Amino acid sequence: MNAPLSSLMEKEVSRGEFLSVLGLAVVSVFGFSTILRLLTGKSLDTHSLTSSGYGSSAYGGSNDSR
Repeated sequence: MNAPLSSLMEKEVSRGEFLSVLGLAVVSVFGFSTILRLLTGKSLDTHSLTSSGYGSSAYGGSNDSR
């Protein structure tokens, strides 16, 4: 088990290769949507609150139906 790890650690890579592998590892651990949410500061949730429809009031109707 230590032989593949030590051979991987001794392999010389360029800075660009290292950063690309590191970026791929971070994305695979945290997920692409989480990374985008952190970078943009916005939620990627497409659900929005609506003011009408079933469940929008205590009786399931709109408040404008008087």
